[in-house]
Amino acid sequence: MQRNLIITKDGSHSVEIPEMQVLYHSVHGAIQESLHVYIAAGLQHWLTQHTESTECTIFEMGFGTGLNVLLTLIATEKLPQKILYESAEAYPLEPAITGQLNYCDSLQRPDLKSLFQLLHQCEWNKAIAVTNNFTLKKANTPLINFSTSQLFNIIYYDAFAPRAQPELWTEPVFRQLLAMLTPGGILVTYCSKGSVRRAMQAAGFAVEKLPGPAGKREMLRGYNS
Repeated sequence: MQRNLIITKDGSHSVEIPEMQVLYHSVHGAIQESLHVYIAAGLQHWLTQHTESTECTIFEMGFGTGLNVLLTLIATEKLPQKILYESAEAYPLEPAITGQLNYCDSLQRPDLKSLFQLLHQCEWNKAIAVTNNFTLKKANTPLINFSTSQLFNIIYYDAFAPRAQPELWTEPVFRQLLAMLTPGGILVTYCSKGSVRRAMQAAGFAVEKLPGPAGKREMLRGYNS
């Protein structure tokens, strides 16, 4: 599978797979999309509703470029909560690509370059203490085979678009995800297709539409209500 680096409109990298005609992030800006969908509408929204919580548990579908975990680490580095972050990735990126990703420079955080590479290079299927308050566990497996005893406060659902991977946007998949959430937990995704919203609702999510990032009119946030 050929994977190529591209520059998106905010200057940050994404990865394209030509044979599938998919990008890992929005062409309108990888960083701006992740900040809008996963950090603002996901992480920060949950934290403002749970200010007394001592920890926050996050699951990401698709580790990909590691951008979402990097942004989460930055957003929480001065918070008191412990962050437990798990992710499932069936096809990890090659070191030749991850070594070139420009996110730390784009975010004006060159001090995090070695830590960002650790996120990619650390052992799979093992909990790794990345910092004093941030633990990462990556599972090298498709979502359908992912298993954990952990319940999550937040799910970042960042699978490829339904056109490319329709099997990941079905009612059974969203039932699996709902069972992984704590009561009051949330799922956020960039996708706002009507079929996806209906699949989430059929699985038991309470779903709301939110304004989308640049280049997209809407996104979805679901609740385990």
